[in-house]
Amino acid sequence: MAGRGGLLMLENFIGGKFLPCSSYLDSYDPSTGEVYCHVPNSGKEEVEAAVEAARAAFPGWSSRSPQERSQVLQRLADLLEQSLEELAQAESKDQGKTITLARTMDIPRAVHNFRFFASSILHHTSECTQMDHLGCLHYTVRAPVGIAALISPWNLPLYLLTWKIAPAIAAGNTVIAKPSELTSVTAWMMCRLLEKAGVPPGVVNIVFGTGPRVGEALVSHPEVPLISFTGSQPTAERITQLSAPYCKKLSLELGGKNPAIIFEDANLAECIPTTVRSSFANQGEICLCTSRIFVQRSIYSEFLKRFVEAARMWKVGIPSDPSADMGALISKAHLEKVRSYIKKARMEGAQILCGEGVDKLNLPPRNQAGYFMLPTVITDVKDESCCMKEEIFGPVTCVVPFDSEEEVIQRANNVKYGLAATVWSGNVGRVHRVAKKLQSGLVWTNCWLIRELNLPFGGMKSSGVGREGAKDSYEFFTEVKTITVKH
Repeated sequence: MAGRGGLLMLENFIGGKFLPCSSYLDSYDPSTGEVYCHVPNSGKEEVEAAVEAARAAFPGWSSRSPQERSQVLQRLADLLEQSLEELAQAESKDQGKTITLARTMDIPRAVHNFRFFASSILHHTSECTQMDHLGCLHYTVRAPVGIAALISPWNLPLYLLTWKIAPAIAAGNTVIAKPSELTSVTAWMMCRLLEKAGVPPGVVNIVFGTGPRVGEALVSHPEVPLISFTGSQPTAERITQLSAPYCKKLSLELGGKNPAIIFEDANLAECIPTTVRSSFANQGEICLCTSRIFVQRSIYSEFLKRFVEAARMWKVGIPSDPSADMGALISKAHLEKVRSYIKKARMEGAQILCGEGVDKLNLPPRNQAGYFMLPTVITDVKDESCCMKEEIFGPVTCVVPFDSEEEVIQRANNVKYGLAATVWSGNVGRVHRVAKKLQSGLVWTNCWLIRELNLPFGGMKSSGVGREGAKDSYEFFTEVKTITVKH
């Protein structure tokens, strides 16, 4: 709906109705730096209303068969697919990502999330064992837990929101979702499709606003037993503290400081374009992006030369330009944070080979105040540097040489994170050996970001708690019960 000054004004979606809020936050267009939308600045009152709606909807929704719930998810997937172009344009404008990425990755994946869980919910089986000598039969049943709090980030807004909503409601739970206040538009657009898809009022509630106001009220609510969160480690710590008194089930998907390990027998013709993409896709704002590149010394200088050339070819442009490889970063504060790492690297004596402060960024006049940055490559950087230890979450990657397999495994593991890694080598034995020793929840070899949704997704160490995927998400969003029958 149109709000003040003709700008888009979003509303909360609670109990199947759009409800206005008493106060609003400004949301900025990352490509211009101008306010273009108002987002509800909700708080405890709105969370309480959402809990009431979700509680009322739970008995009816949880008692439906998996087949009935599956049909609703399939209809919602169809409606999202019919709105693909409208959603892609909104996602690109709201987040700053390229229209091409929104069209080919974000929105198709959001559609697929509903289709995938609509199918997988029909194929789970339970366990059964017999104790003939005691005349007993044991079997398990799984039941939905109740109200799930789903908190999703700003980097892949609809993609990651639907990755949580789909398995939660497929399993029979009702949900209260809080998208990032920086990227709320596509979640609001999805709400307009829920009734048509046959989602009953109160099954999906969306409360917009900030972490301190909405997030805290939601995760500390005694009637919300489940929390699925994707975001930063400090926020996850806060969620853990607030939820601790209630013994809630937590799924936490956090950051990464993901290494790429490039051995001397790597196919550089494939490796270089893929590693440029893994470093800079979505402006480097993907938790799975590569930010530490270890290259075997014998090919280091050749790799560096070709990698920098390829990085310079990546086109930074306005998000609506179909030929742009990279758009704008999410916010002014985030752009300044990313730039601060380049400054720190320079102060430590590192070399900036291309990008920030080295090459000129050409933008149209109306986008001069947008949050743009060139793909940036840092070298001559020590493993102890903050650029090699901390998640930057921008278009910045560090390239360093290594000598031996044993050494690079130790260095790759020498961070607090353990989300993803990539290994490039033509030696099958080495690929398996290295993958096994890396402390990462996901290891891609000779490729990047090829996802199999049936298998577990998640990280080790400070990269999170729990896994997501067909079986893992089903187990998280249900409670298991063992029943023993003596006959």
